[in-house]
Amino acid sequence: MKKYLLFSLFIFTTFLGHTQEFICQISVSSPQVQASDKTIYSEMQQQLYEFVNSQKWTNYEFKQEEKIECTIMITVSDRISTDEFKGTVNVQLRRPIYHTSYNSVLLNYVDKDFQFKYLEGQNLEFNENTYTSNLTSTVAYYINVFLGLDFDSFSQNGGTPFFQKAQNIVNAAQNSPERGWKAFESLKNRYWLVENMLNSTYAPIREANYRFHRLGMDVMTENVDIGRQSIMESIDLLKKVNREKPGLFAMQLFLEAKADEIVNIFSQASPMDKNRVVNILKEIDPANGQKYQKILTATN
Repeated sequence: MKKYLLFSLFIFTTFLGHTQEFICQISVSSPQVQASDKTIYSEMQQQLYEFVNSQKWTNYEFKQEEKIECTIMITVSDRISTDEFKGTVNVQLRRPIYHTSYNSVLLNYVDKDFQFKYLEGQNLEFNENTYTSNLTSTVAYYINVFLGLDFDSFSQNGGTPFFQKAQNIVNAAQNSPERGWKAFESLKNRYWLVENMLNSTYAPIREANYRFHRLGMDVMTENVDIGRQSIMESIDLLKKVNREKPGLFAMQLFLEAKADEIVNIFSQASPMDKNRVVNILKEIDPANGQKYQKILTATN
């Protein structure tokens, strides 16, 4: 399993869960916080590990090889008081590709609006429809986003129930004092991510996820041309969404996760396909235009 080396110098523990739906690595670090006692962070890390890996999040039975691999990395930048913290949470989701040892990244995002309370020795509580803790609500939100993206990648719109659960968490948090949950705060936050995924106007993003992975990358081990064609179709779907709503948050996250893969996949394509995909990508993701230009200069 791919390992990530972004763990704190102060707290470095890798957890490999073997229960329920997830194999989720959890880390809590505090490199900027000056304090002699760091035990609260290791306790928080252990509790979050149990919270994510030791409970059922779905009604499905997962075989060991079907478990979802993800990483949640919390970096505390400021301890505001004894029980209040401020920092970021980096969430990463990976998906295995059929008949390979390769794991494809579905999401890699740093949420910077993360302030929460945690008291040493407390139990972590969570209710989907009742906001009790920004720490557990945020982690549970991303767990359901993980499930939504993963299920969508195997079955078209298969992730809908989990995006709806994530939306329930958002709705329950509307009166919370912490940022990240409300539409007016930003166009790139927890509210808008799940809104984008459930908005029928942007449904092609979710179809693109399915075509890219299940009909594209999973097929490439048996037929490269057919798999690549499905990935081209997924990029065409993204173009439709971009023309409807340029700079959509959910699409930006998709492209940030897939940009390097797209370059690798189309570097071996025909000259006609290379030109076509690069033109689309420069239109929908101009920030990575130089990266996509490598497709045209790659030799087959």
